[in-house]
Amino acid sequence: MEWLNEYEKLVIRMDTPKVVIDNAVCPTATLVQVDSARKRGVLLEAVQVLADLDLSINKAYISSDGRWFMDVFHVTDRLGRKLTDDSVITYIQQSIGTWNGPSKPAALEGLTVLELTGADRTGLISEVFAVLADMSCSVVDARAWSHRGRLACLVYLRDEDVCAASVERIEARLAPLLRGDSEASGGAVAAVPAGSIAHADRRLHQLMYASRDQERAFPTPWVSVESWAERGYSVVTVQCPDRPKLLYDVVCTLTDMDYLVFHGTIDTNAGQARQEFYIRHADGSPICSEAEMQRVSQCLQDATERRSFEGVRLELCTPDRPGLLSDVTRTFRENGLLVAQAEVSTKGDMATNVFYVTGTTAGQAVQQNVIEAVREKVGVDCLVVEEHRPQLYQKARGQDDRDDRNGAGIGLFYLGNLVKRNLYNLGLIKSCS
Repeated sequence: MEWLNEYEKLVIRMDTPKVVIDNAVCPTATLVQVDSARKRGVLLEAVQVLADLDLSINKAYISSDGRWFMDVFHVTDRLGRKLTDDSVITYIQQSIGTWNGPSKPAALEGLTVLELTGADRTGLISEVFAVLADMSCSVVDARAWSHRGRLACLVYLRDEDVCAASVERIEARLAPLLRGDSEASGGAVAAVPAGSIAHADRRLHQLMYASRDQERAFPTPWVSVESWAERGYSVVTVQCPDRPKLLYDVVCTLTDMDYLVFHGTIDTNAGQARQEFYIRHADGSPICSEAEMQRVSQCLQDATERRSFEGVRLELCTPDRPGLLSDVTRTFRENGLLVAQAEVSTKGDMATNVFYVTGTTAGQAVQQNVIEAVREKVGVDCLVVEEHRPQLYQKARGQDDRDDRNGAGIGLFYLGNLVKRNLYNLGLIKSCS
């Protein structure tokens, strides 16, 4: 049976992505090329690895031919430099190159995750952390997003704390806070093993989608969905100012909506991003109704907005202690600050907490005297303040309308020719005619 073992090894090698990292081809970026015989899930896995390293994807080309596919990413670090750190390059090769199935959860032994969703309001995060502190539950890690009046939050707790407080009591204390004044708000809390969550950001997208932060109809000037029936594809185009992890958010949403990306181009220029994808359902069929096109467009619009933020970034680095999060977020609430996003982590006895805050009214600027009052209360030396103003969705509406009219119908021609031309220039196909 030796031949069978060799055959199995061959299949594994064919199914495992091949990763090539090249610093010589492009003068301004590092090329990361991923080839594999497997299609489903590998694109998201590759983009996820690059996003987790805070790398910028300036250009990308996605192409498939039958069961074989290839992704090429032009990557830089956050300062716009090529990748020269051997440890980063090795990590990318090992993380993507050894992937041979769905994402494996990180080692989160001994932790339980609370998944929280509900109607957002000023002070809600503070109240959640206050309840957990009152029940002697130490927060090891947490992620929170708010969007269009909805909150999604993941809170990582130690199993021993959860057992001591009991899951039932924790859920009973938190559920009324998330429901607020209305049973119809859809507030919910659930405790799950930490190992069941493969990736925190992806789970936040899923919670937001499940809680329908896109329930009302909103215009989607930056996303279009078209049909190319003769080739059996649907073409999705996303055009907006670029930001970190934009490609990950789009690919994650398409994947979780059960679409496969067969071809695509991603290009950024002067801070603007254009992403175009040929997609099909997992069963091979294209989008077949106007209602489904609108749903895809709205979901992608929401995905690009959730991580966008304009306000003030507060980073707190201080020795950890019981009740720290409760005290800090209560200070925010008392000074009229709304926590729009939060990233909480602890390593050893140190806590690093990042909060993105705004005024209590959407779009309201945060006054300098308020920030100074918070710093005095929390600790001037341990609280770093940074204004955070991405350029997402800042073009005038009239320009949006002109772009939409001018761009209608060109997507199919643009993608079909640009993909082939770029792959030809990279030497990956013989002819672009």
